[in-house]
Amino acid sequence: MDTQEKIVITVESTINASVEKVWECWTKPEHITKWCNASDEWHTPRAENDLREGGSFISRMEARDGSMGFDFGGVYDVVRVNAYIEYTLGDGRKVKKTFSSQGNKTRVVESFEAETTNSEEMQKAGWQAILDNFKKYAEAN
Repeated sequence: MDTQEKIVITVESTINASVEKVWECWTKPEHITKWCNASDEWHTPRAENDLREGGSFISRMEARDGSMGFDFGGVYDVVRVNAYIEYTLGDGRKVKKTFSSQGNKTRVVESFEAETTNSEEMQKAGWQAILDNFKKYAEAN
């Protein structure tokens, strides 16, 4: 039995767009492939998303120079349209995302269980960079 306390990291951003638009940009594969990267050296050439409880998702993340890549995916545990997503990653870690409408703005808060390979700071910086990239994309489209 694993008695070690799980470390939860939280990142957040306020996007200047309606919650409906933010939700669509966050969940539709044709949008995910345009924003889901932490830096310009990376991209997501493919994404699939079966957005329902029990449905799965996968995003293929690759270095643009072809030197490395990985699949980021999991299974949805809870989906409340325009409001909340909870899922379990392939390695068993839990992720929660809240979408809060604030008029014509939307606050997105992501909390995820840390993995043990990379430092907490590196993980937080990477997830925040992806969220910042999402904000830039959603506000421009």
